[in-house]
Amino acid sequence: MTGVVIEDGALLLLDQDTDSKRSWSLPGGKVENGETLAEALVREMREETGVEVEVGRLLYLCDNVKAHVVHVTFEARRIGGQIGAVTEGADTRPIRQVAFVKLDDLPGLGFSETFVKLCQENFPGAGSYMGPKSAIGL
Repeated sequence: MTGVVIEDGALLLLDQDTDSKRSWSLPGGKVENGETLAEALVREMREETGVEVEVGRLLYLCDNVKAHVVHVTFEARRIGGQIGAVTEGADTRPIRQVAFVKLDDLPGLGFSETFVKLCQENFPGAGSYMGPKSAIGL
């Protein structure tokens, strides 16, 4: 599961090794036993970015067939915390940096124009099953 936090035309991202060509990605992770989806997202956002969030609307569901997982992404709003106050050891892949990146700069970090457009247009069709991750440009 991942969270999308957009402020002043910039998206909250983290820089760490991923299973794709991009090193920058949306913050998020797995749901632990006994957690709701919202609780897991709040915890993951705090651990990976230092940001405290309030979970908003469901943006999309996608299949990641290679990983055998369903990719669930929620809108989130920052309500506190300190950007970059990452919980050491909370993630198996070290986080090098946490930053708000201007939407216009996302293609230079390997994000598709499709994903940028979804962000710019506030995710039309939010709450929908979108098929494979490639349908949203990830």
